[in-house]
Order: sequence, then structure tokens, then C-alpha cells
Amino acid sequence: MTDADPSPARVTADADVLAADLLVGGDARRALDCVRRHSWMTLVASDPLLDDAAAVIADLADDSLAADWRDRVEPACERVDHPPDDHPALASAYRGGAMHLLTLDESLLSASAGTAIRGRVETSVRHPRAFATVFDAEGLYRQVVGDAYPGPDQDPRA
Repeated sequence: MTDADPSPARVTADADVLAADLLVGGDARRALDCVRRHSWMTLVASDPLLDDAAAVIADLADDSLAADWRDRVEPACERVDHPPDDHPALASAYRGGAMHLLTLDESLLSASAGTAIRGRVETSVRHPRAFATVFDAEGLYRQVVGDAYPGPDQDPRA
């Protein structure tokens, strides 16, 4: 799938956040658990983005863990395609209609980068801590689904 309509219920996590979720936990895990707890939320990623995250995991841990992670994460993501020279996370967010891009990359988190990105696409670039802190599942559910929030409906560790 490519070029989905932008939605605040669609999230892309940069390779650094995906690797930190697995290897460190902390803010990255808290942020991604916000997505994984709700079936109406979508994690968007391209193959190049997942390749980058697997490479980081293999470098910091080992190839076996990276392969196991990839097998587990692929079905949990909505996959998108993008041109090969595009930044994997930015392109995934753009092509997948993700209105949130989670990253630890300071160059993407700068005010000037945020202004440039928002001038071209409907994506807010945030540190995972910031996303987890302001995430309002009830308000977002009412905005996206239109009903009363029923609470989390998935186990983020399943």
C-alpha cells in the first residue's frame, strides 16, 4: 500500500526507535505500546526501514535476534513502498499516511526540520517520550472512530 490518507491513528517509528523498543525499553517501548495496545492504531513501515532496524539490532545484539525480531514485527506493520533513495522513516510516514513519526534522530527533531517536514506532509516528528506523554487514547479514539473509547483491546506483548 502506498500514499494512504493521513491519519493521527497511523504511526511510523524510525529504525532507532524500533531497535530501542526491543533492546532498551524505556521511552521507545512506552510510545510503541500506545500503538500496540489498540487495534485501531497502525504502525507503518517500509522494507528499507525494517532493514535498517534489523541491522541496528544485529550490530548491537546478534543476527539471530534481528531475524527473530523481523519475523515478529513484519506482520504487525502495514507495509508501504517508497523510492529507494528516500529516507526510510520519512518516506514510510509520507507514503503510509502516518501523522506521527517517532525518532531519536536529533536532526529530525530540530525546530527547522519540523517546520520543513510539516510544510510538505502532515507528519509530526516527535521523540518517543513526547509522544507517550501526550498520547490521549480516549480523545484520539473519539476523533478517529467516533464512539466512546472502550479502552485498550490488545496485549502489547502478544
